[in-house]
Amino acid sequence: MALHNRISAAELKVKLAAETFRRVTVSFYQYAKIEDPKAFRDDLYLKLDELRVFGRIYVASEGINAQISIPEHHFEEFRNRLYAYPFLNGIRLNIAVDDDGKSFWVLKIKVREKIVADGIEDPSFSMENKGKYLKAKEFNDLTDDPDTIVVDMRNHYEYEVGHFQNAIEVPSDTFREQLPMAVDMLKEKKDANIVMYCTGGIRCEKASAYMLHHGFKNVFHLEGGIIEYTNKAKEQGLPLKFKGKNFVFDDRLGERITDEIISNCHQCGKPCDTHTNCKNDGCHLLFIQCEECAAKYDGCCSEECQTVYHLEPEVQQEMRKGVDKGVMAFNKAKQRLRPRINE
Repeated sequence: MALHNRISAAELKVKLAAETFRRVTVSFYQYAKIEDPKAFRDDLYLKLDELRVFGRIYVASEGINAQISIPEHHFEEFRNRLYAYPFLNGIRLNIAVDDDGKSFWVLKIKVREKIVADGIEDPSFSMENKGKYLKAKEFNDLTDDPDTIVVDMRNHYEYEVGHFQNAIEVPSDTFREQLPMAVDMLKEKKDANIVMYCTGGIRCEKASAYMLHHGFKNVFHLEGGIIEYTNKAKEQGLPLKFKGKNFVFDDRLGERITDEIISNCHQCGKPCDTHTNCKNDGCHLLFIQCEECAAKYDGCCSEECQTVYHLEPEVQQEMRKGVDKGVMAFNKAKQRLRPRINE
């Protein structure tokens, strides 16, 4: 049996659109020692592909990190197959909050050095000593204390569209940058209660261990992250302390948690929290764009990209080869935002 997809993206998307059954979007992770990540990856691929599971899964010697879409009628069988692996037996499955079932259209399972790129090279660092889990009510209770420090361990573009009340942003583009920054920002607060959170729990769990490794005493992390918190808070009738939209790493680019819109269109400045990728294939910048600007600029992030977007495909392809490298539209560095067009 094939261990990789061999069908074109266009055909896969057509097949997804034609499906008549409902899909469930799920995320999960587990830090655990995997002796042979490649063999585990191949075995898992066969089991999930047979059930028409789509999504993105990373496997490493330190564990597994997954965001997937499962046909609803295969959900129980999926869980049985997953739990058959001893180190995954009984793990929490985070069910998406706002889900249209079209989050993924292909299954990709990749072996990586780590399931979260953290930049940690200290051989004495261990995930065995990590912070204390907080369930939804415990999180609400502890963060009612004004002396509790709440730390968002996500990237800037995630924090921008939604975050917990009074949460501190660690302003960076990558998790590997955030870890030492968080230690430095809070170095005078080593005895305070520090609560860390992220989307599904994987980053804040590692961050809590990193903080303890650097001498912090009272470190907590939100069990299951924003996704699990939201589901449990709604089930239990708890006040929702998260405001706005939760950014997710699939085709949805976000799931609505509350009605508040706390960010702005990067082009005109009006309230908006809809992320999109620039339609210029030589750019694909992730940015926030309102419906009016999307129509005005054809889904592009700048007038330069809009001009390129309307060129003949062959011309665009030549430009992407580097014939013209002086145009900012082709800057693929970590620059997040461009000046607003009306500026």
